[in-house]
Amino acid sequence: MRTDVVALILGWISLLLIIPLTFSMLMTILLDSFELAIQAFLLPIILSGGFGFILLNYFVRLDTQERLRDKEAFSAVALAWPVIVFFGALPFWLSGVFHGPFTDSSFIDMCRGGVNSWFESMSGFTTTGSTVIAWQMSPNCVSSTVDCIYAQPRGLLLWRSITQWLGGMGIIMLGMVLFARILGGGMSLARAELTGPSLARLRPRLQNTAMMLWGIYICLTIFEMLLLNIFGKMDAFDSINHALTTLPTGGFSTRDGSIGHYDSIAVEGIVIGFMFLAGINFSILSFIVFDRNLKKAFSDEEARNYILILVTATIAVTLSLWFAGWAGGKAFRDSIFQIVSIGTSTGYGSADYVAQGNSWPTFTLLILFFLMVIGASAGSTGGGLKVLRFNLSFKVAWRELSRITNPRQVKPIRMNGEVIEEDYISLVVGLLIVWIALFVSSTLILALFMPSHDVETIASVVASALGNTGPALGAYGPSNTWASMNSGALIWTSLLMWLGRLELLTVLILLHRKTWARDERDSSGGGRSARKSFRLLLKREDKGESN
Repeated sequence: MRTDVVALILGWISLLLIIPLTFSMLMTILLDSFELAIQAFLLPIILSGGFGFILLNYFVRLDTQERLRDKEAFSAVALAWPVIVFFGALPFWLSGVFHGPFTDSSFIDMCRGGVNSWFESMSGFTTTGSTVIAWQMSPNCVSSTVDCIYAQPRGLLLWRSITQWLGGMGIIMLGMVLFARILGGGMSLARAELTGPSLARLRPRLQNTAMMLWGIYICLTIFEMLLLNIFGKMDAFDSINHALTTLPTGGFSTRDGSIGHYDSIAVEGIVIGFMFLAGINFSILSFIVFDRNLKKAFSDEEARNYILILVTATIAVTLSLWFAGWAGGKAFRDSIFQIVSIGTSTGYGSADYVAQGNSWPTFTLLILFFLMVIGASAGSTGGGLKVLRFNLSFKVAWRELSRITNPRQVKPIRMNGEVIEEDYISLVVGLLIVWIALFVSSTLILALFMPSHDVETIASVVASALGNTGPALGAYGPSNTWASMNSGALIWTSLLMWLGRLELLTVLILLHRKTWARDERDSSGGGRSARKSFRLLLKREDKGESN
């Protein structure tokens, strides 16, 4: 492991985090108060900046930029997320969204507040959307509070939404836009952040690709915000926050009732449209936006399967609800929203499908569970195992069944008419095996932490966390927070969110002993050379910008 390379990436990402933290502090001054802004954001800004400065000054070398390998790239990306989550959690804890050092709370309550803050930050940056903001856990509301989430400070709700917006496209992808000349090895970093957009079919220069993707992302966010405000009749604050959490398929809402709070067909229709777009491979969106080639875009096999899954699931759930006694219009309206929301791993709710006395039929709940597992398209901001991998898995299974009758048959796997390399197929199969093993083991572990819950609840919580979906089934449906979980369950599910966001393998590389093996040939450097390297990198960046 070349630790100086990891230090370089972590250092710059920590410095990058200062920008959204400072912006949120300024907005908190405007929306709430100067005192709250300083209390919530000043320390995280200092710590994030100080951590980055120390890493870049004392732990990099003169040649660090040229030393990036896939091993360091994957390790740095895997480690960057917990670091970002930690700094991102501090505003929730310090501001009093949860019990913290500035609230009249016991030591135990402050510790639980720290766990809650970590969970909320991890749920935000990984775009999961599960929340623990509830009257039992937040000093800002009591049992009689009508809307506990809306009772929180506006600046902190905005920070909460920003964490999802940043996490959707990926912090590393943003870093490549700003620090491409410094970080180097961008393709390795991009591959490590697997849930971010697929780069294979995009522009050859990685910085241009990252800028293009972020451009599409920003424009869609602004467009949704305007539509929600003008046609959905949302106020400016709510429309901004929901736009920030729709495109990353995050699902954080400013209301306890999520999208169901507004009871508006216009709002639901707008949100459905943008959730659907967010679940499509961003390379396809680039074909539409820049090449204006709809035929090429939707000739993509994964895109067709993605649409087919959503349409089929919507029809099946609508008919099931209709047969169960729902009115036809109501059945379709509730079905299409929940199907697109769960299928894209956004996690908004417009109806409570597990409400006591009004629970949806078991058939529909099973469909929702499978959608949690499958997720959206590869190269989208959506979570889950991805439609592409399921499609490839079915093709592999069919090929192996065909070999039973014709053992000598040589039949390559194709996607979009192109032969898929066997190495990639093996990787997909391996990922599925690891996912299944992790799902089973995590279900057993959560059963120990949550002995009073049924299998449906526990299994769906694991699937929701791994798929970065948000709501689950059973006791943790769309109208319930996860605040009733104990700290052990919250910590474990937050780890599952991390694993799901980076699609397992990036994180699992950290567990391999060879990852941490020291390269004796690279033992030179440190101290003064590190500080000199930092200054040279800054000069190099300034020179690049001037050119």
